[in-house]
Amino acid sequence: MSVVKINVLTVPQEQRETLEKRFASRAHAVESSDGFEWFELLRPVEGTDDYLVYTRWRDEASFQAWMEGPMKAAHQGGDASGAERPKPAASGSTVWSFEVVQQAAPKEA
Repeated sequence: MSVVKINVLTVPQEQRETLEKRFASRAHAVESSDGFEWFELLRPVEGTDDYLVYTRWRDEASFQAWMEGPMKAAHQGGDASGAERPKPAASGSTVWSFEVVQQAAPKEA
């Protein structure tokens, strides 16, 4: 059964561009991970500073393998040149977890 992970990132207005650029620079980093099914970065439109990072995985084990491998490596200390890691753009983060129990797709014309 597929699982959905939504990372809720609180991002102050002045850091939005930074966050979006960082995600863009890592585009496609998750796509080849075993069990990965979907990704979306959702920008808030009104009433909140919370971005939603939506990912869908074949199962919990696939998500955990990505978290402990590629994701962890991407978020640890500086880079190969020894440069320091930049300050986080988000001031807070919470992960919501869901199992997909129903779904629908558009009907073909």
